[in-house]
Amino acid sequence: MSGHSKWATIKRKKGAADAKRGQIFTKIIREITTSARLGGGVIEANPRLRLAVQNAKDNNMPAKNIENAILKGSGQLEGVTYEEITYEGYGPGGIAIIIEAMTDNKNRTVSDIRHILTKHNGNLGETGTVGWMFKTVGLIVVEAGKIGEDELMELVIEAGADDMETGDEAYEIKTSLDKFEAVRAAIEKKGITPVSAEITKLSQNSIKVEGDAAAKIMKLVELLEDHDDVQHVYANYDIDDKEMDSLAK
Repeated sequence: MSGHSKWATIKRKKGAADAKRGQIFTKIIREITTSARLGGGVIEANPRLRLAVQNAKDNNMPAKNIENAILKGSGQLEGVTYEEITYEGYGPGGIAIIIEAMTDNKNRTVSDIRHILTKHNGNLGETGTVGWMFKTVGLIVVEAGKIGEDELMELVIEAGADDMETGDEAYEIKTSLDKFEAVRAAIEKKGITPVSAEITKLSQNSIKVEGDAAAKIMKLVELLEDHDDVQHVYANYDIDDKEMDSLAK
């Protein structure tokens, strides 16, 4: 299981336990609002909004919150306008990091991000510094015990998936952006709820880290993800599953 997916799985489990629900809702609402502003408030005609709304439902966001966020984004209700910004840089040990943010104050956000990186042995780079190392894909993670490997492989490939990797705990299905929704729908039609399903950035080459270096990287990633303006953090670390489980406790 890739480091990215393993961390996503751990966060989902932790979220169920200590639920930073208010912060999660804030990030999702920003995404819904921005998606509606950029692509319109009709869910069926706006793929990005459709994914954001599905994410809201997956996190049990009340329907009224979703509706209000769409109305604010489409200009039918007054609301804050957020600007999307992507930061690139390095973490401890030369780990490449991409940080996607939504903010109403760019100066504040870049100052905060730079401070977090610098304090934890990282640095902020120029646009394009590490972006070339990552590819945007659809990634769906399914718990291994929910379905047999061969059955799932046949199902997702027929639906248009590019690849499926098998781990002890979960299956990782990778898709192109245009096939993501079809593959997810095929899995859910089988009565299976994915552990996670998202459009994400995966690194083409990862760096193996362990021990103190692994602890520092995971601390940095968690601090970045906890920032109110940060929507997503991607990094090219590779940490052993057992060690990541230990670090998450």
